[in-house]
Amino acid sequence: MTAPREEAAHHQPPGEELSRLAELHGVATSYSPSPDRTVPATATAVTRALAALGVDASTPQALRTALADRERHLRERLLPPTVVAWSGSPVPALTALPDGTRLHVTTEEGGTRTSLDGLPPGVHELTATAPDGRTARSHLVVAPPRLPSVPGRSHGLLVQLYSLLSSRSWGMGDLGDLAELTGWAGRDLGVGFVQVNPLHAAVPGTPTDPSPYRPSSRRFPDPVHLRVEDVPEYAYADDQETLRSLRERAARLRAAVLEKGELIDRDAVWDLKRQALELVARVPLGPGRHAAYRAFLAEQGQALEDHATWYALAEVHGSDWTRWPEGLRDPRSAETARARTELRDRVDFHSRLAWLTDTQLTDTQGAAREAGMAVGIVHDLAVGVHPEGADTWAQQEYFAAGMSVGAPPDAFNARGQDWGLPPWRPDRLAACGYAPYRSLLRALFRSAGALRIDHVMGLFRLWWVPQGEPPTQGTYVRYDAEAMLAVLVLEASRAGAMVIGEDLGTVEPGVRERLRERGVLGTSVLWFERDWTGDGRPLPPESWRADCLATATTHDLPPTAARLTGEHVELRDRLGLLTRPLDVERAEAAADTAEWREELARLGLLTGSGGSGSSEEDEVQAVHRFLLRTPAHMVGVWLPDGVGDRRPQNLPGTWDQYPNWRLPVADAEGRPVTLEEVAASPRMRALMEVLRSRGEDAPPAGG
Repeated sequence: MTAPREEAAHHQPPGEELSRLAELHGVATSYSPSPDRTVPATATAVTRALAALGVDASTPQALRTALADRERHLRERLLPPTVVAWSGSPVPALTALPDGTRLHVTTEEGGTRTSLDGLPPGVHELTATAPDGRTARSHLVVAPPRLPSVPGRSHGLLVQLYSLLSSRSWGMGDLGDLAELTGWAGRDLGVGFVQVNPLHAAVPGTPTDPSPYRPSSRRFPDPVHLRVEDVPEYAYADDQETLRSLRERAARLRAAVLEKGELIDRDAVWDLKRQALELVARVPLGPGRHAAYRAFLAEQGQALEDHATWYALAEVHGSDWTRWPEGLRDPRSAETARARTELRDRVDFHSRLAWLTDTQLTDTQGAAREAGMAVGIVHDLAVGVHPEGADTWAQQEYFAAGMSVGAPPDAFNARGQDWGLPPWRPDRLAACGYAPYRSLLRALFRSAGALRIDHVMGLFRLWWVPQGEPPTQGTYVRYDAEAMLAVLVLEASRAGAMVIGEDLGTVEPGVRERLRERGVLGTSVLWFERDWTGDGRPLPPESWRADCLATATTHDLPPTAARLTGEHVELRDRLGLLTRPLDVERAEAAADTAEWREELARLGLLTGSGGSGSSEEDEVQAVHRFLLRTPAHMVGVWLPDGVGDRRPQNLPGTWDQYPNWRLPVADAEGRPVTLEEVAASPRMRALMEVLRSRGEDAPPAGG
């Protein structure tokens, strides 16, 4: 008899007191899937989000107590835990301090100041002492007002590294292949950058989740990407016979993918590389190499020790640390300290793998610059990490327990999305001066000319889904965007790197403007660029924004050839993914493509066989001529488009139905092609020549 009332309570909107408490903690009580519609969050979603932030609102009395405590805290505090100061601008957090408040700053370098005037960029310690004796300490983030301007206009390649195999790969693309790609593309094609998928460390075990967007750690790279033969100690390993056998097995893996149509098997590749690297690790490091390794250990400190310890423990207890013996679930426990000592050889092995991978990544960026690239490697930062991986074990206090990141229901997905990624707690980040975020960015910028941030809107807010609930029962939780942006601009400026935000999909008002203000580029994909506030027609090139990376497609979308031919609709139909009749989907896709063809013809960009008679290859080139007509600072070419590949690397909404993240680059007939074949492809060279001879297709001055 009570079930209906319980169900109603589950879906009821928050009351006035709960709404007030939620607002004070940055938890939303409603969201807007479209400008003309507002949907209330449920009281349950709000209460559980607050609980994940350490706020008890489970009973009326607990709610009133939490509300009173929060209001008193905000009323009495002198400073927030982190204060942002943009160089040359007033600091709003200081204007509310009582008259006569004394300030004391301890800089990163250990110096002291009594004012904020002339402070260098960095994260300093700020102390405020009020006339009544109250004292507050805060982290002070001083950042340049914006990132440096983009140095001219550049075009580049976008590639999923695992998918690009060379004749030397061990069954999947690696950092040696990336170095070869950058050397060729920079020198022969005039390319300014190469954007790759996230190279974050994966969760070990079989089968490994192949998605690069659900890693064990974003802080350290995955050694599966190592070119084993390029490790200097490889040549001096004493068991060369075993290494030869491993290379032969790797050649069979490579042939299976390139010649027999088998999928990329990351687990099999790693099994071979791990065995080889264990032999290589027995070789003593020379004095110079040993000094470099020790310097890396010292620089990475506790973060690396925790990372390597987790991987050593995972070899013994499995990769789900929540199922480990209780004492080992705490990285700071006595049991973990003992285990680290007992497993010191394995901890050192995984530490060395992190060093070797970091070294090859840095060398690859150096090779890209030597090849003439203005930017070089563009690394990709995933939204989050696996809930049972290394980062969540080592940084438990910074993650919101019982929550997952996703997306609310919208016009394209009525059920919403749950990505299975635990979110960072904004309160804990602020309390520590964003230390985990800073170290993450610093690690990525070590080997990056630019950083792409997946779902950059997450710097402002994330959709939190309570564990056990559908995505429709989530709510937005806000982050301190000023602090997140200041740390991002600070670390990118220190590295001399650019930042590209993936801002596709639902973006709340003001976000793109604030990113642009700080010099963060956006992402514009041709098929989504329409006059949505007008007639809905394709947006003419002169109306595109300049501060963006413009592309025809992405890893989550069909290749351009498949979009032009309508093959993406047929693929989704074969997999049972269509929600409407096939003829309706076909007609809509054909109408969409026809409008773009009309725009390309109107601009005189279909130069092949003349307008409607153009071949699919001519049309792919015309699409990229169109991108060059826009004022976009960066134009990216999906590398598979260069050889006519029609298969998406990832098909959202599928798991076992489609081989996501496991396909090699293939030609128009679906035949896998090597890096060497890509470089020799007339079709690839013809497309890239369109990008090189961009003078006549460039936007007008000041565009």
